[in-house]
Amino acid sequence: MPVSEARNSRSQRTDTHVPPVAPMRWWGWGRDSEASPLPEAARKLLRERFGLDGSRVDAPVALGDIELPDCRLDERVRNRLADAVGAAHVHSDRIARVSHAAGRSYPDLVRLRAGDLATAPDAVVMPGSAVEVERVLAIARSEGVAVVPFGGGTSVVGGVEPLPGQHGAVVTLDLRRLSGVLAVDPAAHVATVGAGTTGPDLERALRAHGVTLGHFPQSFEFSTVGGWVAARSSGQASSGYGRIDDVLVGTDLVAPTGRLVLPALPATAAGPDLRRLVLGSEGTLGVVTECSLRVRPLPAARHYEAWSLPSFADGCEALRALAQERILPDVARLSDEEETAISLALAGDHPGVALVRRYLRLRGHRQPCLLVTIYEGDGHDVAWRRARCRRVLRGYGGVALGSRPARQWERERFRGPYLRDALLDHGVLVETLETATLWSNLARLYGAVRGALRSALTRVTPDPVVMCHVSHLYETGASLYFTFLAPAEAEERIALWAAAKRAACEAIVANGGTISHHHGVGRDHREWLEPEDSALGLAALRALKRELDPDGIMNPGKLLP
Repeated sequence: MPVSEARNSRSQRTDTHVPPVAPMRWWGWGRDSEASPLPEAARKLLRERFGLDGSRVDAPVALGDIELPDCRLDERVRNRLADAVGAAHVHSDRIARVSHAAGRSYPDLVRLRAGDLATAPDAVVMPGSAVEVERVLAIARSEGVAVVPFGGGTSVVGGVEPLPGQHGAVVTLDLRRLSGVLAVDPAAHVATVGAGTTGPDLERALRAHGVTLGHFPQSFEFSTVGGWVAARSSGQASSGYGRIDDVLVGTDLVAPTGRLVLPALPATAAGPDLRRLVLGSEGTLGVVTECSLRVRPLPAARHYEAWSLPSFADGCEALRALAQERILPDVARLSDEEETAISLALAGDHPGVALVRRYLRLRGHRQPCLLVTIYEGDGHDVAWRRARCRRVLRGYGGVALGSRPARQWERERFRGPYLRDALLDHGVLVETLETATLWSNLARLYGAVRGALRSALTRVTPDPVVMCHVSHLYETGASLYFTFLAPAEAEERIALWAAAKRAACEAIVANGGTISHHHGVGRDHREWLEPEDSALGLAALRALKRELDPDGIMNPGKLLP
């Protein structure tokens, strides 16, 4: 079996210097160089919808003004950790602790911007190999120190908050030194990858071998392969390339009690699939250090096409038909009436937008729903699927809009989190949540969650923004991804978020949805895990945790209620 190796993944450590600061700016999303002020079209929307004049700016506190808790890590323990990974890879300075103090959920961002970092880690440790991870966990277990694995820090469910639990101190385990494509098997279409590899670095390395993973979550620029596995990520092209669940064929997990090596296999019937226990474990069982993933040849053709559907219900039925006829585009994203209207409003007064509006009204689409589709593959396959999809979409009243809206959506997709930061500057609560259910239940779940969110938010505004899209499709059902906005005064931000989150989660549980489709559980969703997994299921998970992590040092306060 021909295998091209970049390095020996199990023995050689990476000594390349990696800065201790997390890749994103400490108080928000992404890089300062990529951020921009709130566009005028968005300011206009805030004025019209919430009565905000756009003059209010809530800037983050200065880094130097943050009061960090005293470091609780004994100097002796710090020295042991330094011996395990090298003194240059143990950090307890201000910027290292601050930049690893939270993920990027709304509550995370609120407390980061306010300088409320009572749960900052006592130190940041950066191992360079699985052996060094083993050493760190052995020390942490013997010294009663909690450990929080950290990839890109992009969790939106409180998944990386460094909580000490019952332990005296907590360290964040930054995995960026465990990076790179370690081996590619061109015959099997399998790549072995370090868990700390970011999306862009992964794709650049794979392209040199003529292959791609095809996994592009919105966090792609900053999130890591290990994070995708730990949280069960779904990239935008899940219909074509599959979720991370579908492409993971092998993995290594270092637990406090030992190392779980699950080799790459095409299939197995050797008992329950332990890979499924690693998927979604969120750092509570151990540290994912290495992953073997199914890759595919780079696509020869790529085609963009946007559509308008006369209603969200019509669009969902059209997508169901495509999924069940197995002719899906690689990317298919259907916005409801509200999300489409907001997207058109944010496009501003461009003459082309006004022309599209008039054209759709003439076609009977008075409240249109935008469908973005992208096809990848060889030219024949793309042409065949396009033709069949066009037939189905027209049968449900679809109107073709050409490629421009789809291309525009792809260009702007990774800008969304930056827009959230700009909205927070202006005192706007903006948060997302996602779920999934069977096709037969989709309309009921959509109505229940949307209604619950609107009801919770109307105490601060008569007309909150609650919008939704479908972006992950299956033969049996689909996901629903909600975004909601409302004005929020500083003193009520977290309370308002908590009320909206609770209302939505209770509506999900009561109406047959999953509490998380691809964001994971973290701290924010664990209260609602039992109704989905059952008391016996949680007992089984707790038994597994006791076996792998008997002292409870791994990511306390996450996943398991």
